[in-house]
Amino acid sequence: MAVTQYQRIVFGLKVRQFRQEKGWNFEELSRHSGISISYLNEIEKGKKYPQPANRVKLAEALGVSLEFLTEPRLTKKYAPLGDLLQSNFLNELPLDLFGIDLQQIVEIIARAPERVNAFISAMLEIARRYSVQEENFYLAALRALQELRNNYFDEIEQAAAEFVRKHRLPDNGGVPTAALSALLQSEYNYRIDQETLSQYPEMRALRSVYNPAQKRLMLNGQLSERQRAFQLAKEIGFNVLELKERPLASSLLRIKSFEEVLNNYKAAYFAVAILINRAAFVRDIGLFFSRPTWDAQVLPDLMGKYQASPEVLFQRFNVLTQDFKLEKVFFLRFIHDLERNAFDIDKELHLNRRHQPHASGLSEHYCRRWLSISLLHTLHQHQQETGDKERQIAGVQRALFLDSGEEYLCIAVAKPAYPTPNRNVSVTLGVLLDEQTKRIIRFWNDPAIPQITVNVTCERCRLTDCMERAAPPIVIQKRETRRRAQETLKKLTEK
Repeated sequence: MAVTQYQRIVFGLKVRQFRQEKGWNFEELSRHSGISISYLNEIEKGKKYPQPANRVKLAEALGVSLEFLTEPRLTKKYAPLGDLLQSNFLNELPLDLFGIDLQQIVEIIARAPERVNAFISAMLEIARRYSVQEENFYLAALRALQELRNNYFDEIEQAAAEFVRKHRLPDNGGVPTAALSALLQSEYNYRIDQETLSQYPEMRALRSVYNPAQKRLMLNGQLSERQRAFQLAKEIGFNVLELKERPLASSLLRIKSFEEVLNNYKAAYFAVAILINRAAFVRDIGLFFSRPTWDAQVLPDLMGKYQASPEVLFQRFNVLTQDFKLEKVFFLRFIHDLERNAFDIDKELHLNRRHQPHASGLSEHYCRRWLSISLLHTLHQHQQETGDKERQIAGVQRALFLDSGEEYLCIAVAKPAYPTPNRNVSVTLGVLLDEQTKRIIRFWNDPAIPQITVNVTCERCRLTDCMERAAPPIVIQKRETRRRAQETLKKLTEK
């Protein structure tokens, strides 16, 4: 039976522990066991698992039973590490993507087991308490990779540009859905099915499902032309980039590996790159930024020109770092659940730094003054008054964060989350208003753009006259209570 990585690591940790308890270095253990120093070093690092004869020699030298030395259970000293390894959490993480080897982690832990294992125990407890699962880590790891690359992948850009040239797709406007559908069928032998999903009510929120055995792409019949174009382009991306490990549904209902998450993102990136030509978009955005005043019609016009949804259009703003040298940028997507009247961030990206507007897992109320949320309020009010379920609203704001003093120029679009019922979404681009931004975006100081003081969450906001407050500032109140208690303690304990 093949020895697992877990067995090698556990065996090595036990050898290290009992060697150190005897106060021996490698040379002394080598002398007592008859095993070379270099091989002992490999054993303790979890890289080698000794043959039966050498396992017996080590057990006798260390004064422990062979059964205990080889069983999978770790001693109390390394028990938290054992819990972490047995959870398979580390093995599933994309460590190689970041140049990290599992043995390196184990070696770091083994150097200071008590403190590091206390840290691991705390992290596992936090993960259990806040339901942090592998899926959350995969998505966080993907976001970290995007941020490290400034959300710009030149190899995918080149593949998309070559595909557009080869198949003579439009490079300065919308790519016809019919052309994408025809390419999938002629180049990759796909069957396009727009009937099957409608037979299953529980699938109405999904935009597509792919059956690899039949090479059949099942599209939601309720998709708009723009949404259908994206799904078809994304499917082409899986094939052009030869991404084998992939999700079979448009939404990641069940994540099996990081590779699946990464490949899903790559295919989506490819789709955006062929739907919105980079060179044409850079020209359009350059003209937009050169205007002296804000024009709310530009974004809808661009969506119309490229036949793109707001999500696709805002994803294409990844050219900002590459072509406009605007590096302090964030993207947010909010979901407004109309039944709960709740606002949640389901996607975020921060380039160059961790920006003030960010997701919180503490069930707190995001600042209602954010453009992302105020546009959703406006959209919902419009829907209630008119019954219009298709309108999209664009807006702009200069958001001045109360605590940090940082100011962002925010541009956003709010729309219905079609075909998902009872939901609206907003996508927001924020750019830190530094000197580079002011040089590039000429309309930044347009008097028509509202400048509003904001914060991250209501619970952490010290504004006293906020009419939009959704919850009391309980974190501020607790902090003030602790401050007064500390001052009183100081008085009581001084001479």
